[in-house]
Amino acid sequence: MATTRLDIRLDEEIKAKAEKATALLGLKSLTDYVVKLMDEDASEVIAQYESMTVDSTVFDRFMEACDKADAPNKALREAAAFTKDSGF
Repeated sequence: MATTRLDIRLDEEIKAKAEKATALLGLKSLTDYVVKLMDEDASEVIAQYESMTVDSTVFDRFMEACDKADAPNKALREAAAFTKDSGF
């Protein structure tokens, strides 16, 4: 059950289009439509910013470089610890 409220102001024309879309999709309310859109869009945006796709040849070169890399130096270990401690 939803417990958080969002109040927005919008153009009458945008509201009318959204109400029509709500009806065409068979949704119960404009709120259902807005929540559906926000959920879908937010998931897409998050996925875009939290994932990366690379060409297989680029990935292979990256893995090869990782295999050849020396052990991490002190600065790299400190940077890794800092990001972990900071919640990144």
